[in-house]
Amino acid sequence: MGLNKDESIDMPLKSSGSSGGQSGAFVRFLNIVERLGNLLPHPITLFAMFCMAVIVISGIAGYFELSITDPRPVGSSGRSEDGLIHVVSLMNAEGLRMIVSNLVTNFTGFTPLGTVLVALLGVGIAERSGMLSAAMRSLVMGTSKRLVTLTIVFAGIISNTASELGYVVLIPMAAMIFHSLGRHPLAGLAAAFAGVSGGYSANLLLGTVDPLLSGITEAAAQMIDPVYTVGPESNWYFMFVSTFLITILGALVTEKIVEPKLGKYDASEAAVDLSHQKMDSVDALEKRGLKAAGIAILLLTALLALTIVPEGAPLRNPETGLVADSPFLKGIVAFIFICFAIPGLVYGKVVGTMKRDKDVIDAMSHSMSSMGMYIVLVFFASQFVAFFKWTNLGAVLAVSGADALSAIGLTSPLVFLLFIMMCGVINLMLGSASAQWAVTAPIFVPMLMLIGYAPETIQAAYRIGDSVTNLISPMMSYFGLILAVASQYKKNLGIGTLIATMLPYSIVFFIGWTLFFFLWVFVLEMPVGPGAATYYTP
Repeated sequence: MGLNKDESIDMPLKSSGSSGGQSGAFVRFLNIVERLGNLLPHPITLFAMFCMAVIVISGIAGYFELSITDPRPVGSSGRSEDGLIHVVSLMNAEGLRMIVSNLVTNFTGFTPLGTVLVALLGVGIAERSGMLSAAMRSLVMGTSKRLVTLTIVFAGIISNTASELGYVVLIPMAAMIFHSLGRHPLAGLAAAFAGVSGGYSANLLLGTVDPLLSGITEAAAQMIDPVYTVGPESNWYFMFVSTFLITILGALVTEKIVEPKLGKYDASEAAVDLSHQKMDSVDALEKRGLKAAGIAILLLTALLALTIVPEGAPLRNPETGLVADSPFLKGIVAFIFICFAIPGLVYGKVVGTMKRDKDVIDAMSHSMSSMGMYIVLVFFASQFVAFFKWTNLGAVLAVSGADALSAIGLTSPLVFLLFIMMCGVINLMLGSASAQWAVTAPIFVPMLMLIGYAPETIQAAYRIGDSVTNLISPMMSYFGLILAVASQYKKNLGIGTLIATMLPYSIVFFIGWTLFFFLWVFVLEMPVGPGAATYYTP
């Protein structure tokens, strides 16, 4: 059943006034968070400062010949003959030569750069053709009115595969849907925002964030184990199942907490004229395009299955015959590209948005042009990661931290509770998932590896902390956009009101997702991804 403007939800709504009646203590807390966040420089500037700090600190530590006992077994790859990890100074002639001669290769060899750009080439075709927008509208508007909230949260989660599409398309659309149903539009906005941003790491499919984070994790893990590899699929099992958990939690919070608190919507509060606001349904031509794209996806899936399912298939591991550590998993980014590009092209051919090869080229070019800021960020982040690795500062901090955790007896799985909480707090000040992980991974991945946990498990825990506080972080890159959309429905809406609306999602997601992590990993002893280990053994 579709959505009609005259339909209403048979749901008891308890009006409790505006969210502006927050407690004084909470408002003060929000003001502190906002002020602290505004004190931070731009993430690019931040990484440039980190690079300079690493150089200076390494010079000081090198001058005092700082070292620490290497905990790896004798004969391990990368272990020095004297059994010590020495801090290497970059504040000397040798350090200058290393920086100058490797500046370009640090950037071009940074694993997340190529993988993200390649994946986005395919996503750009699917988005520019209109396929992703039509698919999302079809999903949300074609559902039963009693499942609207659930569907919106779910659509928000899976929209992450297409990068910013959820923020730009789904969140404004969700507010319009709720308004057309006589429900509070801010509740619809909150439900979509919860799925898109609070469930950022959960998904049924691998997206652009997976190769980005796994590349950073791999670089950090290789500070301890130089041959360790982390694939984009390393968290897929856990994130796949997490999609349904976050969908249910997000819908419950919307209908049981947020919408009753917002109360019945008063259209006089709107800052714009909403009388002509309507949802464009998927027309017949778009439906034909989606059907053709669906057939293309089925054919691609069948073809892909032939290359990995049969025994001796070409994309299985040629040595073991297994899917684990196979060319298929190592080349997963290529399949992300193909599985977006070809259906997008088929859809565009049917609806007329992809008539010539130039249209396809323009779509890919457009997706690249939007990545300028990311490319600049990666340049400085890659230098920081390389400097941190060369100097051995990360290894020294990791070993010292691991020794401290061992000394206080905190080597049990409970260490992940503190780790998830810490990631969530850092995310309030540094909104970019890649920027935050590039800073914290070189410290915490080696540290937790040294007390016995695998990088794949550590990354899964990080993704929980990074996701759940996106909703209340003014530093999140799309927070301003969400605030602007919300302000259309409520005049003079402030940042505190928006954060207060989203805070219940953050709290419930943190508790529910963290408990699920412990259940999945340590109680059920399930791997977080294909071939992913839970524990690390040198």
